[in-house]
Amino acid sequence: MPRDRRRHDSHGMLPLTDNVKTTRFPFVTVGLIAANFAVWLFYELPHLNSSIYHASFYPCSVNGSCHAPEPWGISWFTAMFMHGSWDHILGNMLFLAIFGKNVEDAFGSLRFLLFYIAGGFVAMMTQTALTLLAGTPADARVPNLGASGAIAAVLGAFFVLYPDAKVTGLFGILPMRFAAWFFLGAWFLYQLFEANFGMFSASANGGGVAFFAHVGGFIFGILVTLALVNSGRVGSDIEMSGLRAPA
Repeated sequence: MPRDRRRHDSHGMLPLTDNVKTTRFPFVTVGLIAANFAVWLFYELPHLNSSIYHASFYPCSVNGSCHAPEPWGISWFTAMFMHGSWDHILGNMLFLAIFGKNVEDAFGSLRFLLFYIAGGFVAMMTQTALTLLAGTPADARVPNLGASGAIAAVLGAFFVLYPDAKVTGLFGILPMRFAAWFFLGAWFLYQLFEANFGMFSASANGGGVAFFAHVGGFIFGILVTLALVNSGRVGSDIEMSGLRAPA
């Protein structure tokens, strides 16, 4: 299976740190990172191609146009812990480590875990819907894998909760510092542009990147977090800024 036919995730820019302090240890974030690395090291690396074939998600399995190794009701979840290369998993886990700890702090551990899993599902289904509606039958047979659909939901939550936090990111070789709303807003616009560009060119398709999963996950994260903030279940940046996000 040629590597460039796998539809995985890519972020386009790398965060290095933020200035948002947490009030408790992020057990779920650390656990998710550990689980992803465990799957990579002990399940994938020994037989990379065969493990990706068996545990990835195939859009064609949803409409029954192909027979996938696992039912889609299982593989959407297993695919969230699969990665295609070292740079793939390292990039994803960097995003999760930086932004996940703060969202978990605001949400609480159990709510954050449920949010992360639900975000991964919505992201996968968004990519699947666009693939089945606008892609070719061959596109629908490309294995989908990666954690960044769920991580995109985390970024959407951070965007709502801590818009004025400062994020230091690596652009090329230069570290630059921006407000979180600008950093994550630019990230989202890049994903949206690449997703739509990929609809009109077979060679675009994000170079195998599931950009629509990022778009769907990010929007899901924003909407759910706004609902939680408006219902009083999660505090806003204004309420928490004095405690957790010093200037």
